Amino acid sequence: MSKTKYLILGFLFGIILIKAEVVSWFRIQEMFHFQSFHMYGVIGSAVVVGIISILIIKKFNIKTIDGEPIQIESKSFSKGNIIGGLIFGFGWALTGACPGPLYALVGSGALIVLVVLFSAVVGTLTYGALKDKLPH
Repeated sequence: MSKTKYLILGFLFGIILIKAEVVSWFRIQEMFHFQSFHMYGVIGSAVVVGIISILIIKKFNIKTIDGEPIQIESKSFSKGNIIGGLIFGFGWALTGACPGPLYALVGSGALIVLVVLFSAVVGTLTYGALKDKLPH
């Protein structure tokens, strides 16, 4: 029962993603063809909200819902970030689907996205198996 609130929030977030058209293949293609500001506005807004949220979390030492401290660890930059970003971007451009809203797309009836979801899972498992051998 304690996980029900997360399930409800997930459903609501999925509905918001669909209604805002951020899971729309057409909107994503518009973005990659530089034909519309819609997705750049959404992504830019998310970045700004994320930055402000992190600053607030650090300044006021905000804790999780369960009362645990939130720890944000520093990350170093490497050429793997560039390679991973390129692979991620190519996959996003080719499929028209960012991994985040894949479940919302399936839930909205776009069952072909199950192929993309399966591929994302296989890619994640492959990364998990190879991560120690990849550039740092």
